[in-house]
Formats: sequence, structure tokens, C-alpha cells
Amino acid sequence: MTGRAGREEVLTQCRLLDGIELSYPFDEGTAVFKVGGRMLALISLGDAPGRVTVKCDPDAAVALRGSYGAIQPGYHMNKRHWITITLGADVPDALVTDLVADSYSLVVSALPAHLRPADQKQAPAR
Repeated sequence: MTGRAGREEVLTQCRLLDGIELSYPFDEGTAVFKVGGRMLALISLGDAPGRVTVKCDPDAAVALRGSYGAIQPGYHMNKRHWITITLGADVPDALVTDLVADSYSLVVSALPAHLRPADQKQAPAR
């Protein structure tokens, strides 16, 4: 990603994850990415600059919210386990990329082995 992470970069990153499913269960303006039937990212499609909501380790979520104004508790989600990132703000690209990857790892590691993507049959390291 170049500059500040944008919606298209995050959508592309999510689409490339192993075993990913894309759906629009809430409305056409919210892309929901799942693995093994469990959500790992919600991406708003109609607002500018866009937001992504991802699963996050609770301790890391507290630290991130304290460090970045663009990271807030997960919008309409469990505030302890989810964060919402406003894209194009003060969060570095590499961190946005890492947070999406971490969300994927958290979800996959909690899946029963038979629901994990083929490349992830063993629990991924966190």
C-alpha cells in the first residue's frame, strides 16, 4: 500500500486471504469478509474515506485506541474484541495491513481444524 491505506487496498488484501468468503449480510454498503463462516473484517463501501472493522486482541485494542485517534471501539460490535479504523487518517499503512492479518489469524486459530482453510490446518502462530 502506498500513502495512507485506502478502502481498495484493504478490500484487495481481504480478497487474497486463504479460504475467504465475501458477503453483504447487512446491506450493500458493507462488505463482510469471513473465514470458516466467521467474520474477520467489515468494510464500509459508501462513506469517505472509509472504515474497516477488524477483530483484535483485547489488550492490543486498548493500546491502539490510546495511540491513534482513527482507531475506535468496533462500530456495532463487541467493543472489547473489535476495533474500527478510519482509513486515510493517522494509522500507518503497515499497521492497517498487520491488523487485517491479525484479525484473520485470530479467527482462523479459533476455528475447529475441519473448518480451517487448507493452508491453515494447524493453528497459526499469533
